[in-house]
Amino acid sequence: MCSRRQEEYVWIRIVVLLCLWDCSASHLSYSISEEVNKGSVVGNIAKDLNIKVQDLYQRDLSIVSSYSKKYFDVNLQTGNLFVNDRIDREELCAHLAKCSLTIQAVLNNPMTAHRIEINVVDVNDNSPAFMENMFVLNISESSLTGERYFLPVAKDPDVGSNSVKSYKLSQNEHFSLDVQSGGDHGVSAELVLNTALDREKQSVITLVLTAIDGGKPSRSGSLQIHVNVIDANDNVPTFTKSLYKVRVKENAPPGTLVQILNATDLDEGIHSKISYTFSKTGNFDPSIMFDLNSETGEITVKNNIDYEETPAYEIRVQAKDQGSTPRTAQAKVLIEIIDQNDNAPDISVTSLMSPVRENAEVGTVVAIVSVSDKDAGPNGLTTCSVVGSAPFKLKSNYKNDYSLVVDGPLDREHISVYNVTIKATDEGNPPLSSIYVITVEVADVNDNAPKFTESVINIYVKENSPVGSIIYKLKAVDPDLESNANIYYKLQESSQRNVLTSSVVNVNSETGEIISLQSFDYEKLKTFQFKVQATDSGVPPLSSNVTVNVFVLDENDNSPSILAPYSEHGSVNSENIPYSAEAGYFVAKIRAVDADSGYNALLSYHLSEPKGNNLFRIGTSSGEIRTKRRMSDNDLKSHPLLVLVCDHGEPSLSATVSIEVVVLESSADMQTPFRHVPLKEDSFSDLNLYLLIAIVSVSVIFLLSLISLMAVRCHRTDASFSRYSAPMITTHPDGSWSYSKATQQYDVCFSSDTLKSDVVVFPAPFPPVDAELISINGADTFTRTQTLPNSEKPKAPNSDWRYSASLRAGGVMQSSVHMEESSVLQGAQGVLVQNWPTASSAADAEGGEVSPPMGAGVDSNSWHFRYGPGGPGAPQHLKPGPPLFTHRQSPSPPL
Repeated sequence: MCSRRQEEYVWIRIVVLLCLWDCSASHLSYSISEEVNKGSVVGNIAKDLNIKVQDLYQRDLSIVSSYSKKYFDVNLQTGNLFVNDRIDREELCAHLAKCSLTIQAVLNNPMTAHRIEINVVDVNDNSPAFMENMFVLNISESSLTGERYFLPVAKDPDVGSNSVKSYKLSQNEHFSLDVQSGGDHGVSAELVLNTALDREKQSVITLVLTAIDGGKPSRSGSLQIHVNVIDANDNVPTFTKSLYKVRVKENAPPGTLVQILNATDLDEGIHSKISYTFSKTGNFDPSIMFDLNSETGEITVKNNIDYEETPAYEIRVQAKDQGSTPRTAQAKVLIEIIDQNDNAPDISVTSLMSPVRENAEVGTVVAIVSVSDKDAGPNGLTTCSVVGSAPFKLKSNYKNDYSLVVDGPLDREHISVYNVTIKATDEGNPPLSSIYVITVEVADVNDNAPKFTESVINIYVKENSPVGSIIYKLKAVDPDLESNANIYYKLQESSQRNVLTSSVVNVNSETGEIISLQSFDYEKLKTFQFKVQATDSGVPPLSSNVTVNVFVLDENDNSPSILAPYSEHGSVNSENIPYSAEAGYFVAKIRAVDADSGYNALLSYHLSEPKGNNLFRIGTSSGEIRTKRRMSDNDLKSHPLLVLVCDHGEPSLSATVSIEVVVLESSADMQTPFRHVPLKEDSFSDLNLYLLIAIVSVSVIFLLSLISLMAVRCHRTDASFSRYSAPMITTHPDGSWSYSKATQQYDVCFSSDTLKSDVVVFPAPFPPVDAELISINGADTFTRTQTLPNSEKPKAPNSDWRYSASLRAGGVMQSSVHMEESSVLQGAQGVLVQNWPTASSAADAEGGEVSPPMGAGVDSNSWHFRYGPGGPGAPQHLKPGPPLFTHRQSPSPPL
């Protein structure tokens, strides 16, 4: 056993040394004896492939083969290729002189394949055997010495030197053995008659034929031969040739003539009539594949002849005469099969690496492809290629072994599955081809960032919407798969007008729903902007942003507010008119504001009188209360009026104010009333007393100083402007009055038929900081032509217009109204003061002006205001301050 192992080791070393030159071609060859023990080392792959042993585990070396059993495996710790299962050469390569096993050594990272061819060396593990236990020969006693008789051929599954090499015949006095070598067809033996037979002496001769192989030690098998000595025929048939050679095409149709045998017998009569038969040799029965006409000797094709199954047939034929003691002759017929291109190439795929990542580099191995063709010669030579346009190609490894590799960029979002068609074609005439389709799936990688359907999203939200309501649902799409397409949303923190976006809205990270965190108030926040980031869950994650603009829509949530002087709580609003008042006499003017905007802030005025009283009317847009007709004796002396102020919202909100109009008998009884705005009552303390005394003292000193200064400079006062006049209220003949105290003068024009004027200066706690009052004296005066109202629906007042004034239409009269320089008309900051509808009530320019109410004539009096940047000589800014006075002008005759 030890010598056998040493011999095997020597063989392995010799073959490895012979194959080292081919290692660069990724091809290794080893040799190993069959039936070696499991675990026997074939060779060291790491050493032969010049790979470090530690790299074998890291690169996951594996052995791949197409056999049903895993005959070989590799030790990743040492790199040794060892036998993993029993190897029986006769089972693997029964009819082949050379037996080799082809396996693939596959390495990953990067993936490479190395072809390993292992030659299985035959050992003498099988003894020669005959198909029959006993062979019977009938030999005539008249047979001449030297006659030969074919003996059965022993078969040995082993090959080479281990096959049958010789025969031995048992000792006898009549026969000898002639052993003949048939080359590739093995060794055969013939029985030779050395001495004449004598049936009377010995009618049956028993011989033992022993077949011996060439193994060391040799093995043998025996056959018992019974020779029956028959007394009859003297001449044997003779063939024209002892060996017939013929060639037949593969797949020849049944009935095709192969050969005509010819044998003659010198005897006469029945002893010369010859019949032909096949002689069965070994395990091959010629009658299965061929027909032999016993009379004519014609050999024809019986069944399909396949070159790939048997490339040649050696047939033994026998010619026998018809004598009482038949005599026979033998001949050989060697039939060579001519190969035809009748087998298409066979494609096999191993180590399919699917799916393949879409970012796989060019040259990445996808599968190992092997091509084989059973035909011989040019018919067995093949070429292989990829059919169609696919980002893959075949790379030749060794002979008919290929690697399918990536040959271009992959994009799963464009094509997720490739059906790669491989075509193999042989070089036969005509050529045959085979097609094999490999399905390669493309694995997703995170190469696409989420995308929003819009780059900018505008959201419109009604004010006063409930907290926690969903105002919008964002949607981003990612063409990737699974976690690479799993999107979560994140609010990008920002600050606008000192308000953090995260305190206003929140974004659901999973659904993309934008949720309000507070109720929106249009009057405080009209619009704001923020950004939302959509990020996928890939590695590394990809993201994109979208800008979200939120516009708060105004709701009618503010009722109109009545402005002073009629907004006093708990006060009695009373107005006096003379009994002689004409139709259209001005009674009072109601002013109101609405914190809303648009139509929600567009106000209209309505008047409610007691039943049966139809004396007054009110301007729907101006709020002016006037008489409809002259007084009659039947009219009451006191008229309670209820004014309803409504906005145009849905639903409409309103406010009311009550006014009692008292009718006086003569205009002399009418007095100019001064309405004081009530102050908030505070608890009076000693500190308040001290402050009051200090204020009175300072005021007296200041008043005395001012009177002295104006007395000195009184002579400089002219008719148009009095800069240092004493504080005074002056009544003019036209019924107007002026108040001055270190004042600036403003000219106010009234129409000629003015019956009553109304100038109201009222406080406003929040005046707009960007509004300016423009003087209308001298070069600062500008005029605006009023247009008449049209039939269209009035436009909503612009939220940037805050101040307006209007007076009656009519003829022209003039008076001067002097107001203290630091005390000017004021409006409420952030509160819309009612503007009478005009054709130019909405202006988009940086500066703007306020026009008189619609319906006033071209010559009607008006106050013009402009808001915009100030400068040298610019008008005074509106500033907060207490109310100065309320002026009611009594009727007076025109000048």
